[in-house]
Amino acid sequence: MRPIPKKIEGPIYAIMRIVVGFLFLCHGLQKLFGAFGGSGRPHGLFLAAGIIELVCGAMILIGLFGSFAAFIAAGEMAVAYFHVHAHMGPWLRPIVNHGELAVAYCFVFLYIAARGSGPFSVDSLLWRE
Repeated sequence: MRPIPKKIEGPIYAIMRIVVGFLFLCHGLQKLFGAFGGSGRPHGLFLAAGIIELVCGAMILIGLFGSFAAFIAAGEMAVAYFHVHAHMGPWLRPIVNHGELAVAYCFVFLYIAARGSGPFSVDSLLWRE
């Protein structure tokens, strides 16, 4: 299989960033407002997680300070995995402890943090060179 041509690499990255940001935003809406079958009555760490997911998800979605937002989101997902999921089963077995989504989000957010918001983002409009 040949690699993706360079001319569509940027748009594909932007689509990934937008979709992942939207999904993360939905997790925040679920925790904070009860959308998508959530309880909407968070407290403690779940309140903090909901706020981070809502704000960082929106920032990643539109590409506003994407590296910063993605780094915070990656940290939240690492905390979620080790604080919540690692106690549900063996911590090195994320499928058993239902933490595979937290691990996947963590590494996708680390990639976004390293690469930045990319094309089709507010950052690309604000910081044109």
